[in-house]
Amino acid sequence: MSIILASQSAARRAVLTGAGVAHEAVVAGVDEDAAKAVLLTEGAGPRAVADALAEQKAIAVSATRAGIVIGADQTLDLDGELYDKAVDLAAARARLKLLRGRTHKLHSAVVVAQDGATIWREVVSASLTMRDFSDAFLEAYLAEEGPHALGSVGCYRLEGPGAQLFSKIEGDYFAILGLPLMGLMELLRRHGELAQ
Repeated sequence: MSIILASQSAARRAVLTGAGVAHEAVVAGVDEDAAKAVLLTEGAGPRAVADALAEQKAIAVSATRAGIVIGADQTLDLDGELYDKAVDLAAARARLKLLRGRTHKLHSAVVVAQDGATIWREVVSASLTMRDFSDAFLEAYLAEEGPHALGSVGCYRLEGPGAQLFSKIEGDYFAILGLPLMGLMELLRRHGELAQ
């Protein structure tokens, strides 16, 4: 397989598969927590963190595998502060209460590497405003989503019941899912991986 996704993310795999991009998914093996800690110590903001982690994943896999390697990462930015995935449903509840009635950004980075070197990158940001939903709605949502709420930094799946959390969304749908797609497909066409 000449296209490799340096991620086991079900959402990213679904985006590529849905777009008709045949690929193999592998674990990048990057210690994201350690890398993130270094980046934050160096003063990197949420957008830069997403870009750097996507690059680290792509290069890590590309150093050992031939082909086009796609690395991706997404960060949640609320007023310039970076938020990680919630560790349990209690943390998801607190996160959603924090986001309720407010606008946050998702920064989705995609980096392509070949032979251990970066050949292309893009960071796409989306702005999402959560509606002022009731506590009863929140509890029903968490009961329905269960562990799925822990799969994304915002504790929602826009392609699922999480769509009901929002009053306004501005930005690229695929970026919100975690893999900006339009520029990536153009790059794959230029490299002969997709039909012109």
